Amino acid sequence: MNNMNWLPVYPEILLLIMACVVALVDLFVKDERRTPTYWLTQVSLAAVAALHLSYFNRGDTLYGVQGMVVTDPMGHLLGFFAAIAMIITLVYARPYVQSRDMLKGELFSLSLFTLLGISVMVSANNMLVIYLGLELMSLSLYALVALRRDHAVSTEAAMKYFVLGALASGFLLYGMSMMYGATGSLSIPKIFEVISSGQPNKAVLVFGVVFIVSGLAFKLGVVPFHMWVPDVYQGAPTAVTLLLGGAPKLAAFAITLRLLVDGMMGLAVDWQQMLLVLSVMSMLIGNLAAIAQTNLKRMLAYSTIAQMGFMLLGLASGVVNGTTLSAANAYSSSMFYVVTYVLTTLGTFGMIMILSRQGHEAENISDLAGLARRSPWLAGVMTIFMFSLAGVPPTAGFYAKLSVLQALVTTGSSFYIGIAVLAVVLSLVGAFYYLRIVKVMFFEEATDLAPLKPAGDVRAVMALNGAAVLGFGLLPGGLMALCAEAIVKALAT
Repeated sequence: MNNMNWLPVYPEILLLIMACVVALVDLFVKDERRTPTYWLTQVSLAAVAALHLSYFNRGDTLYGVQGMVVTDPMGHLLGFFAAIAMIITLVYARPYVQSRDMLKGELFSLSLFTLLGISVMVSANNMLVIYLGLELMSLSLYALVALRRDHAVSTEAAMKYFVLGALASGFLLYGMSMMYGATGSLSIPKIFEVISSGQPNKAVLVFGVVFIVSGLAFKLGVVPFHMWVPDVYQGAPTAVTLLLGGAPKLAAFAITLRLLVDGMMGLAVDWQQMLLVLSVMSMLIGNLAAIAQTNLKRMLAYSTIAQMGFMLLGLASGVVNGTTLSAANAYSSSMFYVVTYVLTTLGTFGMIMILSRQGHEAENISDLAGLARRSPWLAGVMTIFMFSLAGVPPTAGFYAKLSVLQALVTTGSSFYIGIAVLAVVLSLVGAFYYLRIVKVMFFEEATDLAPLKPAGDVRAVMALNGAAVLGFGLLPGGLMALCAEAIVKALAT
């Protein structure tokens, strides 16, 4: 483990080189559509996705850079999906940012740096590496939110995100310092060994866990650390909102698993209670607040809070009565949930960008009125996304919710079964505002009659996006098996 093996970090090295190359190449691009920069970025992302996929297919667990980095199937699967999410995001974003004079090289280079931060986070085996990846991703996102410099609302959103993000990073760093003080190491496997030995001061450990969970909760956007989510989602340009709501959720899931499961499994009794409280509060407040929204992006922000709360249920049910028999099932259901959620989110915000045009942001629910008459195809695809978020069969969202509920019920604990019943009730509350979107599209008169003519690549990717959400609902076994394999191998090491 104590060697400078660079093989595990080849995807990160490639991303770093290409981010710098894209930034330099763009200096010489005169084309307003930034065609060379755009395609160079997309080819780079495709190469990174292919590299992650090839490593995943090998199924090996490798350690590198003095044991500070681990590449296992879980990290590579999440890295692959993050790269694919970034490719889809840029396809949807390009026409939108071009019409708003935001199509600059910074968008592409910062997107690559964001993915670099995500890749570092999903392969981290040391607390400092996690923090390094987190800050690289966060700083890139702060800059992207403020990309539209002449727009006061975007600038305000960037300031809120930056200040609260700095506070959350401080929480996480303080928690890590307490873990170091209690265990004498920042290496995640070493922390696991020391905690398992029962030697450290339990009070210091629990105090450290509280701060670490608080920092993670901010990055996931769950109650009561959710204050930034609605304001930043609404204030940021829609293309950047999609960057925020897509691939970074995969990274947040990864570091939650790395820190809490890989490093602090011996303290599961303590952090699972915290996650359950965060989860129930997020589902309750997220769903109830979303009902009152008229702004579509703000409604989807509260929806994100509720969805992340549901995902946490799986992470909070891995250890029951001191046994880890249901851990692999619980964590793989959460991983499946977050992957399908990101896939659905990509399409939802992509649709908002298709409906927007120069001088008009399709941000209000009323902007979707009569969409079924203007474009039955787009209305149909949007209905699939809304059904998936609501958990209506046969979409991916239904099976994702079902797998998390099944993980709760199979624990055999009456407490967890009660939590599962509460989650179902709160999901029914959430179904109201998703189905309201469908009702507005199909049963209300159109207020905007402008023709909808998305670009050919946008139309093709949207069709694939909708087909994937439907396909993973009808045939979820393949993706679920991949998630289960990744989690089992991650737990084994």
